[in-house]
Amino acid sequence: MASKQPFKTTFDANRVLRPIFTGGSVSISNDARILATTLGEDAVLTEPATGRHLGQVEGDGELISTLTLTPSGSHLIICSRSLSMRIFSLNRSTEDDTLEPTLLRTLKPHGTPVSILAVDRSNTLLATGGTDGAIKVWDIAGGFVTHTFRGPSVLVSALRFFEVAGRTADTSRSRKGKKGSQPRDDLEDEDDNVQTKRFSLVSGNQDGKVRVWDLHKRRCIANLDSHVSDVQALDYSPEQHAIVSAGRDKTIIWWDAKTWKIRKVVPCLELVEAAGFVEDGGLTWSAGANGCLRVWDTDTGRELSGKQQPRSEEEAFASAIYRPGLPFILGVQVDHTLALYQVPKKGETATLTQAEPLRRISGTHDEIIDLAYLLPDHSLMALSTNSEDVRIISVAETSSEDEVSDWEPSKTPYFGQDVALLKGHDDIVIALDVDWSGHWVATGAKDNAARLWRVDPENNSYTCWATFPGHAESVGAVALPRVIPPENSAARTDPLNHPPAYLLTGSQDQTIKKWEIPRKPQEKGQKGSIRAAFTRKAHDKDINAISVQSSGALFASGSQDKTVKIWSFREGEVQGILRGHKRGIWSVQFSPSDMPAIQGEDGPVTSKGLVLTGSSDKTIKLWSLSDYTCVRTFEGHSHSVLKVTWLSMPKGQDKAKKPALFASAGGDGLVKIWNANSGEAECTLDNHEDRVWALAVQPETNTLVSGSSDSTVTFWEDTSSETQAQATQAALQLVEQEQELQNYINARSYREAITLALQLNHPGRLLNLFTAVTTTSPPEEGSLSGIKAVDDVLGSLSDEQIFLLLLRLRDWNTNARTAPVAQRILWTLVRSYPASKFSNLSVRGARGQRSLKDVLHALRVYTERHYRRLEELVDESYLVEYTLQEMDSLAPVGDEEDVLMQEAGEANTIMV
Repeated sequence: MASKQPFKTTFDANRVLRPIFTGGSVSISNDARILATTLGEDAVLTEPATGRHLGQVEGDGELISTLTLTPSGSHLIICSRSLSMRIFSLNRSTEDDTLEPTLLRTLKPHGTPVSILAVDRSNTLLATGGTDGAIKVWDIAGGFVTHTFRGPSVLVSALRFFEVAGRTADTSRSRKGKKGSQPRDDLEDEDDNVQTKRFSLVSGNQDGKVRVWDLHKRRCIANLDSHVSDVQALDYSPEQHAIVSAGRDKTIIWWDAKTWKIRKVVPCLELVEAAGFVEDGGLTWSAGANGCLRVWDTDTGRELSGKQQPRSEEEAFASAIYRPGLPFILGVQVDHTLALYQVPKKGETATLTQAEPLRRISGTHDEIIDLAYLLPDHSLMALSTNSEDVRIISVAETSSEDEVSDWEPSKTPYFGQDVALLKGHDDIVIALDVDWSGHWVATGAKDNAARLWRVDPENNSYTCWATFPGHAESVGAVALPRVIPPENSAARTDPLNHPPAYLLTGSQDQTIKKWEIPRKPQEKGQKGSIRAAFTRKAHDKDINAISVQSSGALFASGSQDKTVKIWSFREGEVQGILRGHKRGIWSVQFSPSDMPAIQGEDGPVTSKGLVLTGSSDKTIKLWSLSDYTCVRTFEGHSHSVLKVTWLSMPKGQDKAKKPALFASAGGDGLVKIWNANSGEAECTLDNHEDRVWALAVQPETNTLVSGSSDSTVTFWEDTSSETQAQATQAALQLVEQEQELQNYINARSYREAITLALQLNHPGRLLNLFTAVTTTSPPEEGSLSGIKAVDDVLGSLSDEQIFLLLLRLRDWNTNARTAPVAQRILWTLVRSYPASKFSNLSVRGARGQRSLKDVLHALRVYTERHYRRLEELVDESYLVEYTLQEMDSLAPVGDEEDVLMQEAGEANTIMV
C-alpha cells in the first residue's frame, strides 16, 4: 500500500480581474461581440457581453496613438507613435472561442503619427488622418493607397465614410461648381444610374474646418466652415440626407448633404466629444464634458433629454461610439470607465430622459486599497479603488457564459461586472468593513468622515444610510460588529431593515470614535444629528487598523506608533497593550471563534483568543489575549506587511489533518499562507507586480482574494484537497506501476518493461534488464543486443523515449563497470536508426535535462576514452606475451631435469 502523504496547502489563481483600458482609443464591432481597447502599448480584445478575455496584441515598443476594428470585426488596425500601422486578421479559435490575431502587414502611413482612423461599412476601405493634416485612403486587403488628400497642416480630428446616390452628387456639384471645368464633369455624369452609390469621406480638423471629399472625383467637393474649434464628431444620415458635426466650440451643426448648407445650429454649452444619428436620423445624440448623454430632435434642434446636472470631471466623456446595429451607445469616460447607454427611441420619454447607463465596464480599477465580500451568498464585492466612489462588482459564478448575451439591466451580471457605485464621499475612500450579513458596508475616507451604506441588489438599491462626520483628519480605519443576532430575532431574519448597532472609526487625528447607528436612514443634507458615543485619544500617531472580536466584547486598534491596544467595546477602556513591533502597524485581526488550540512554549494559548498583527518591520506577530504577550513571530516578507486575515478554520474530520492558516499580503507584491502552529509559510502566491493592500476570504469555499496597486484583483482557489488527493493517487499509481514493471521483467515482456522503466525513470532496473540481455549465453543468432525481441523494441522507440534512453546511456557510460552494457545498447541503437534520426530528434528537453547536443557530445567523449583504454590494454598484453616468450627461451631443457621436476611435484602432492 502507498504511504500516507503529508498534507500540503496549495492555492491556484482561479480568476483574475485585470485592466483592459488605460486611456486612449476604443473600438467595437457592429455585432457588439468584440471590444478593442488600448492598454498602454498593447491592445486588448474583450467580449463586452460577458467580460471574457478574447486576446491581446503586444505593442511595438511605442504607445498606441489610435486603433479601430472593422465593422464586421474581422480586422484590427493599430497605429502607434512609432509611425507604423499594423493590420491584423482576427480569427476565432475552434477550441476555446478566443481570437487569434494574425499580423497581415505593417505599413508606414504618414510621416507623422496617425491621429484618427475610419473604416467604411463594406470593410474594404480604411482612412487615416495624420497630425500633419494629410488624409489617405487604403485598401485593407491589398495594403495599398487608393487616395491621398492634402489639406492644411492641421491635425485631423474626425473622419467618417458615407455614401450618396449618383444623382444627388451631381446636383450638389452643379450647385457648387462655378469653374469652367464643372459643366464638363456634369456631362460626364449624365449617364450615371440614379441608384449608383458614390463613396465620400468627410473630415474634421483641429482648426474647426469640415471638408467633404469625393473618392470618385479624388478632390474636395465642399468646405463646411462654421466651427471655431476642434471638430470631434461627424456622422451621416442617408434618410435625412444630413451630416451632423460637433466640437469643442460647444455647438452642434446639422448640414444638408445636397446643398452643403447649414440646416440648424444649436449651442449645447459644453465641450462635445462625440455625436451621431439614431432612429433613422430622427434623433441626434451627443456626449461631452458634462458627463451626460443628451438627445436632440434632428428636425427642430430641441433637446429631448431634459435638463441634467453636470457630473464630476472623472465622469466626463472623452469619446463615444455608435454604429447602426449596436444595441447601445458606448461612452468612454475620463476615469477609463466604459458606460453603455440604451439607444434612445423616438416617442419613448422614459428612454430619452434616462440619466444612468444600463451597464458600466471599468477599464481599470486603479489602485485597489481595500475590498470585502457582500451579501449572505457572497455574490458581490466592494472595492475601494483610489477614488471617492466605492465600486460594487459581481463575483457570482455564472452557469454559462454563452447565456449572457442580453443587454437588459436586469440580466444576471457576469463575473467581474460593475453593478453599482456608492457615491457620497468627497475624497478617496481608504477603509472598508462589512457586517455579519453583508448588507451593510462602512467606509472611511480622506474627507474626514465615515459612511454606512445599505446594499439591496434585489431592488437595485445602494443608498447611504448615515454619515458620521467629526474627525479632524482622514478616517483610516472602520469596523462594524460581527456578532450574529439570535436565531429567531428580527435582526437575524430581516437584516436589511436592522442596521448594526455601532460603528468604530479610527483616524489620523489619533482618536477612536464609537458611533451609535440610527435606526432610520439619515435624510439628505442632514448634518450634525449623529454624535459619537465616546471619543478616545488612542495613539500617538495615525491609526491604520481596527478589528472587533467575534464575541463583540473587545476591539483592537493598530497605529503607526508601533503599538496595538486592546479595548473593551462597551466602556472604551484599554485592557492591554501589545508592544514588540519595531515599526508601524498596518493590520490587526482577532482570531475566529472556532479557532483550534495553538501550541505555544507554555502550552495551548487560545483560551481567551489571539490577535494577529502585520507591521512595516516586515514581520507578523501572534499575540495571546491571556497575558498580552507575543506567542510567535512570522518572518518571510521582504517589505512591509500590509494586511493579515485568517482563513476558514478546519471543521469536523479536517481538524486532525488540516492546520490553522492565515494569509498575509506585503509591499513586495506577494501573498503568503502561514501555519499558525508551526510558524512556517505553507506557500507563497505570486500574481501581482506591486503592493498588495487588500485581502478577503470567502468563508464557504476558502477562496482568498487579493487586491493590489497594479489594478488587479486575484481570486485564489484553495486546491489543497485536490492536491492531497492527486498526491495520494500518484503514490498509489507509482506502487502499482513498479509492481507491474517487475512482472514484465519476470515475464520477459521486454517492450513493456523497457517502456515502463523509461516512463518511471528507474535507471537501476533498466540497467539490470539490459545487463541480463547483453550477457545472455548463448546470444541469439543475428541479434545486436543479445536478444532479438529487445532489438525490435529498441528499433521502434519514440523520439522522447530515445532521448530518455540516451540520457541513461550517457550516465552508464561514465562508469567503467557499466560502460560495456551502455556500449552494447548504444551500438544497437546506432545500427537500428539512420544518423539523421539522432541529429533531428524531436525533444522538448525532457525531464529538465540538457539539450540533445550535450548528451551526444558526452556519449562521444566517454566512448573515445573507453576505446583508448582498451587500446592501451591491448598494447600492454603484447608486452606480457613477449616477456613470457623470452622467459621460455631461458628455461633449462633436458630429460633429467624434467624427471627431477616431476618427482619433486609428486612428493609435494603426497605431503599435502
